[in-house]
Amino acid sequence: MTARSAGQSWALDIALAQGGFDALHPEGKGTLEQLGHDHADFDKVFAMVRAGAMLPKAWAVVAGQAEERAAHHERLGYRRTASDLYLRAAVMYGRAQYSIFDSADGRKAKFRERCDFCVARLGELRGNTVRRVELDFEGGKIFGLLHLPAHPVSGAPAVILGPGMDMIKEDYIFAAERYYTSRGVVALSVEGPGQGETRARGLTVTLDNYERALETYAGYLAGLPEVDENRIGLFGISMSGYWALRAAAAPGTRLRAVAAFEAVSGDFETIFERAQPSFKNNYLYMAGYTDEAAFDRDLKDKMPLGDLVGGIECPVLLGIGEFDELTPVENALETYEKIRAPKEMRVYEDEFHPLGGTAAEVFAFGAEWLTRGLDGEFDAPGRDERFFVHRDGRTTEGSADPRWWLGAAPAGLATVREGLLEGI
Repeated sequence: MTARSAGQSWALDIALAQGGFDALHPEGKGTLEQLGHDHADFDKVFAMVRAGAMLPKAWAVVAGQAEERAAHHERLGYRRTASDLYLRAAVMYGRAQYSIFDSADGRKAKFRERCDFCVARLGELRGNTVRRVELDFEGGKIFGLLHLPAHPVSGAPAVILGPGMDMIKEDYIFAAERYYTSRGVVALSVEGPGQGETRARGLTVTLDNYERALETYAGYLAGLPEVDENRIGLFGISMSGYWALRAAAAPGTRLRAVAAFEAVSGDFETIFERAQPSFKNNYLYMAGYTDEAAFDRDLKDKMPLGDLVGGIECPVLLGIGEFDELTPVENALETYEKIRAPKEMRVYEDEFHPLGGTAAEVFAFGAEWLTRGLDGEFDAPGRDERFFVHRDGRTTEGSADPRWWLGAAPAGLATVREGLLEGI
């Protein structure tokens, strides 16, 4: 646990008691609904929470209620109703296990066991279109869920669904069906090193092993008869947006299009030193560190993307909230400027890190953009599309800069742009 996390836990408790989940992630409920959480379940959970220590209990109790209801409907033969409830239970058990940062804690293992059981039941009830994937990786195992269209496909596009640092593979079951398999696209929701079941089995995240794990998943997809090996893309949010950009920049990658929303970029001081202490605490657990100074030296100081993104060759879509609390929008725009591949940028007015107010739009648009990108529509050299998406429904085309900047830019961003102009 970091020094800030230990010393400021009282602040988290007050925020939760007074503001509920919005105190942590403004409008984040909209994003969680895209991750399979029912709004009624969500409200029941946070009605029970007045301190951080109460989170695992609340998630587990309401998950148990959904699982019990699912079993009732399954006994009576209502397969779709039962599978939907098993999904609700699975994602809540997933939240419960995430709230415990100790792989040796037996409660964490029990919550994972219930989550796995619910996923197995919904997979069977949905005709085995949701399948568990377990792959060898650098002496350990990585885990995913394969999502297949209801009707057989061959040579279809495929998309890897990358979770943020506090997400697990089960979080994408709802989105995979709604936005991908229903349109004939194969999806693979994954856990990289340091996440979920992969972390529980002992595999921690390093500076660069996550992108190798993504490439391992892409190789798995390429070997499936349902998949066109030349049409594999990646949808990432938050930290998986960061890992997606690293993976896309790797020489010889199989990725042919990448959509990254809320990608963490910049100097990593914001997310690890100024944002909620829980983010750094979580990443220390993911990386297997207990020494914060060693973590800073070995990882934090080396994580900024810098000019790495200049090596990306496939089409890239970036999207971020104007007031993302983990990555200042000017940092995201600096990263965008350094990308030389065909690219597109969208900044969402007055949105924070979860992009909760536009979550349904973002998930739908990201899926459709990837499908078109994998079909080669965005391959033209020099493609550079920028949009500022206003809260009132308007969209400014040609620039992603906030309107209130009045044509100016923060110093760092201005310097990057001036440097690029000089290099022309």
